[in-house]
Amino acid sequence: MRPVGDSGGAARVDYAAPRLVAREVDREVEAAALAAGLSPLQARLLGGRLCSPLHALDALISPSLRHLVHPGRLRDGARAAERIARAVAEGEHIGILTDYDVDGITSHVVILRTLVELFGVPRSRIHSLIGHRINDGYGISQPLVERTLALRPRPTLVISADCGSSDEPRIARLSAAGIDVVVTDHHALPIDGPPPSAYAVVNPSRSDCDYPDATIAGCMVSWLTMSLARSTLIEMGVLPAATPKLSAWLSYVALGTVADCVSLGDSAINRAVVTLGLSLINRMDEPCWRAMAERLGPDSLPFTAETLGFQMGPRINARSRLDDPYAALHFMLAETDDRARHQLELLDQDNQSRKVIEATMTEEAKRLAQAPLGRGARVLVIHLADGHAGVQGIVASRLVQAFGRPCFVLTPAAAPGQLSGSGRSIEGVHLRAALQRADELAPGVLERFGGHAGAAGIGLAASGFEAFRAAIEQAVDEQLGERELHPLILTDGELPLQALDLGLLDEIERLAPFGREFETPLFEGRFEVLGTRLVGADGCHLMLELGAGSRALKAIWFRAVTPGEAVPFGAGARVRCAFKPSRNRYRGRESLQLMIEHAELQY
Repeated sequence: MRPVGDSGGAARVDYAAPRLVAREVDREVEAAALAAGLSPLQARLLGGRLCSPLHALDALISPSLRHLVHPGRLRDGARAAERIARAVAEGEHIGILTDYDVDGITSHVVILRTLVELFGVPRSRIHSLIGHRINDGYGISQPLVERTLALRPRPTLVISADCGSSDEPRIARLSAAGIDVVVTDHHALPIDGPPPSAYAVVNPSRSDCDYPDATIAGCMVSWLTMSLARSTLIEMGVLPAATPKLSAWLSYVALGTVADCVSLGDSAINRAVVTLGLSLINRMDEPCWRAMAERLGPDSLPFTAETLGFQMGPRINARSRLDDPYAALHFMLAETDDRARHQLELLDQDNQSRKVIEATMTEEAKRLAQAPLGRGARVLVIHLADGHAGVQGIVASRLVQAFGRPCFVLTPAAAPGQLSGSGRSIEGVHLRAALQRADELAPGVLERFGGHAGAAGIGLAASGFEAFRAAIEQAVDEQLGERELHPLILTDGELPLQALDLGLLDEIERLAPFGREFETPLFEGRFEVLGTRLVGADGCHLMLELGAGSRALKAIWFRAVTPGEAVPFGAGARVRCAFKPSRNRYRGRESLQLMIEHAELQY
């Protein structure tokens, strides 16, 4: 830890100095991978990401749709499919109510396109209902309920996606008005179980659900439910047996799965969906994919999971964070390239605005974090009085990265005297369970909460802030026990210098897709700095030339410096780096480039 002067001139402790730690390798997994014919490096990478006992290794290293599990095993799946099929057959008006993030938007696309293009429902009988993050809040909110009840003609069926499991009071209101609600979701359910007023609740997280994988994204739950509805309509004789399956929509499911950061580790289903979805995306059959490829340039092809997670996902999310989410839906549904380009331009503008807001909020949040860090808090609860609610989750993620502990960021809600917040966690802390415990410790303080292990959302009165902070600190302490927390960077160890070439990338890419719980390989290395220069519009990215024995390697370190700051080291310095080997494409030529995640001087 090194002292850093704060704005008042006093020294503060910098808890943000990360530690490079090599992953532990499961030797049983490593041996199984070697026996399956993988290279020593590939076996080592798998052993650092998977644990014994594991499911069939083939399902993870050779993703295929044969590993999907029949949706009939989803609790309430058949009941939901029957109700959707009846609405289609009898000409009912149907509402599609989804969350505003990428998972919710892609769920919306899957349900809408299936109803219209496969089931033949006129577009005039479908009502799209997506909440505004700031004005409406998450899930089946009261404003969305009022909007639904005001529709003329009013829908008699509402299908939710990526939300609804914790919305019993609002579902009861819709039910009392004669509207059946079919919930499709993947978030953890309340302790009391599924909302009883819903007609059906399809959620693999249900304790009474026989589906073998509760890690699938909300969009996958929607895809499975609509697949069941297709089969039901065929059995009823409403649709011909030749009606196409929903395979084409797996492109959207892949995007939602990656962007929602569900597990790509020991989940054969998620890995299969992302792999097939990427192959569909790279056909560039849809205007939205072509517009994004055009925006990113020809060297961005083919798209990978990283493209979805770091290029498409943030642009779609930015719209709902700062503005009306429907532009994101219109982008995904665009029928012409011109329309897709226009909508993408709106998303891009919001994404640029989001970056500015995020940087300001993150700087202030890090300053406010010093007090709880100084007293040893193992969860950060930060109130940004002037913060933007749409960027809470991103700022919370930045604090988790910087300080290595769970974090909640709260900002003023639309209603006076209220706060809303987003939380992000670390491995070993189940955020939804911690909130349930905090609710027990401080009854009535949390007016709403929901989420899963890694992320959660909350709402409470501003007067309850201190009570919530004390309760969540105790809840997290109970989960952690004696464990000490530090910001860690898990690496896959060092590589021989001669291994740093394009062949290394070929070897790594055979294990793709990478994502949460199956992270892109990150290696350690010691280099001599041969040269540096700042790049980017605000001069915060650092291009480096690194000496490795007799070789010179190109590298880039994004957000290496704060605008206006000096370069952290110059030519001649010896540095220890954590880096990802990457394929740099430029005008049709490929070369190896190191993506620096962390660098520190070696004295």
